[in-house]
Amino acid sequence: MRINTDQVARTLEKRLAPAWLIVGDEALLTGEAVDAVRARARAEGFTGRDFFVTDRSFDWSDVSTASRSLSLFAERRILEIRMPTPRPGKEGDEVLAALAADPGPDNLLLVVTTRPEKDTWSSAWFKSFERHGVVVQAQPVEIDRLPRWIEARAARLGLRFEAGAAELLAERVEGNLLAAHQEIEKLALLQAGGRADLEAVQSAVANSARYDVFQLGEAALAGDVARALRILDGLRAEGAEPPLVLWAVCRELRALADLRNGISRKTYGPAAERRESLVKRAAARTAGRPIAPWFAAAARVDREFKGQAGAAGGDAWTTLTGLVAAMAGARLPAATPPG
Repeated sequence: MRINTDQVARTLEKRLAPAWLIVGDEALLTGEAVDAVRARARAEGFTGRDFFVTDRSFDWSDVSTASRSLSLFAERRILEIRMPTPRPGKEGDEVLAALAADPGPDNLLLVVTTRPEKDTWSSAWFKSFERHGVVVQAQPVEIDRLPRWIEARAARLGLRFEAGAAELLAERVEGNLLAAHQEIEKLALLQAGGRADLEAVQSAVANSARYDVFQLGEAALAGDVARALRILDGLRAEGAEPPLVLWAVCRELRALADLRNGISRKTYGPAAERRESLVKRAAARTAGRPIAPWFAAAARVDREFKGQAGAAGGDAWTTLTGLVAAMAGARLPAATPPG
């Protein structure tokens, strides 16, 4: 069985499966899912807990031994395993597959790891969790869904956002769900009437946005000029280097050019599928428009950063701003001819 984090509570109400695998890179969502499983397990009498972390020196036989050993106090136990990566190796694959199928009558198996790569989905241990237990995916909340996610979270605390307030909070905490959760809790305490308007969010919420270069590429492909430039400003303020930002922009620019030239590439997983959808939308939006000037602007950014001759003393960030704005749908200013 495979579910997302929004379905954990409902699934736990029906039954407590003997094996749980929680995967994802969103710390808030994975943490909440783990807490929910632990709480239900304690209510079912699983009062003991054996905790393992699969570092380089980890011996999988320790988990097998623990699953077969009797507790000193004959208590039911949670066997919790934290894996920094979803690659347990051959021995780990065999141990996890066997435990997911049968963790023992007095054990509950709980494994937590990061987002699986495409080959993990077909591995024996992963399929064993799907067949005998529950796999919980903590999927990222995309920017277009973030305001609704915020409103739903607030409703749980009896807080209602007025028009535009959730959108403003989403802008302030973009990419940082933990910060969003903390700000919602703070607003719920501050707003005695149970309502939060634009002014309340502006005065109470800090700018907790956490930007990365991949968000920049997504915003440019999506045609969201304001968001793309806001992310670019944030990256610059956080000390990102122009070559890294340029790499991310060129990554999307090449994908766009490939699609417009009829070159398609197979993608895997929700994140890759979302990116493919954005590239297709960008191709439709830019149909008939030449993109060669964008590649020329990218080359200019590279020369300006390196201080090479022919850059005419230009500023890499200024040229990057023009390039990103153009990709997102704004007009790219004419480049100054090299001196």
